[in-house]
Amino acid sequence: MLVVMQAHASEDQIRAVCQKIESLGYRAHPIPGAERTAIGITGNQGEVEPGTLEEMAGVQEVIRVTKPYKLVSRDIKEDNTVIRFPGSTATIGGSALAVMAGPCAIESREQAFAVAERVARAGAQFFRGGAYKPRTSPYSFQGLGEDGLRILAEIRDQFGMRIVTEAIDHESLELVEDYADIIQIGARNMQNFSLLRRAGRSRKPVMVKRGMAATLEELLMAAEYVMSEGNYSVILCERGVRTFADHTRNTLDLSIVPAVQRLSHLPVLVDPSHGTGKRNKVTPLSRAAVAVGADGLLVEVHHQPDKALSDGVQSLYPDQFDELMAQVRQIAPVVGRTIPPIGSDPPLEPAITPRSKVRTSAPSLS
Repeated sequence: MLVVMQAHASEDQIRAVCQKIESLGYRAHPIPGAERTAIGITGNQGEVEPGTLEEMAGVQEVIRVTKPYKLVSRDIKEDNTVIRFPGSTATIGGSALAVMAGPCAIESREQAFAVAERVARAGAQFFRGGAYKPRTSPYSFQGLGEDGLRILAEIRDQFGMRIVTEAIDHESLELVEDYADIIQIGARNMQNFSLLRRAGRSRKPVMVKRGMAATLEELLMAAEYVMSEGNYSVILCERGVRTFADHTRNTLDLSIVPAVQRLSHLPVLVDPSHGTGKRNKVTPLSRAAVAVGADGLLVEVHHQPDKALSDGVQSLYPDQFDELMAQVRQIAPVVGRTIPPIGSDPPLEPAITPRSKVRTSAPSLS
């Protein structure tokens, strides 16, 4: 069920409707739009009786939502969600293309800083890198853990890039929440529902990567788990699915981008590195992702990919990333996108946030 408020509804009227919904034993999710606020109702096992809500001040109409996903749907919010970050010009979901770049794994401070300097110089506003690495083999490099998170926080302070890194369980999520700007839920955890619910209680944006064999509806339902806990800053990411093809690591499904945008207001990014697993395919598929309308890219870059401890074969050399950025800068305006100028975010004052310190404020959502 969805309560659509009138365009001129006051904050007090919206609050009163939310209180009424909660008094009936349900959960209210007020999501402001460009013109009016919609309030999603979850926790109901059957249809909510609309009569008492329709008569309340400020209510325009009560609509029955038939889709299994409610909060991620355009039924509740017609305009696109734009995620903003305090103290930064970086956005995800707006007209600016969000470019996230960095190594698959943080291996050392020297490696991370060498890559960060190059991708920042090329124009990336987000730095991605794994401090925790869920690997197929238990004998493969598993990441540096909190030491890796500290390195990522130093990179944010020096280069001004927002930090994206993966949480693999409840314990790591607690630390990622303290150090990072965006919590990544990896493909292997897309249907780890307890982890999704925990991420939904965070005040940081959450990026949900598509599972290796997940349908569009399953991806949207994973995002619904996060939003149902009250975190509406959710990003979707296409990273390729398993098929019978053997010319790539996975099959990058770019058709999901317009499909998501038709059904949901959430931003959707594309990861051509995991989507192809082949260095020579990353730039062509990045061009295609921008052309198809993706809200951003997630690209792996390593200064010495032949020595990388994780996914070196799909990581671009810094010079190749420079060329990728030059090419997408030409394509972006054709589809109504912009790429922020290089150096648009200055370095930050040191602000590492270990568990003993107060967390930074939540990003704004529009």
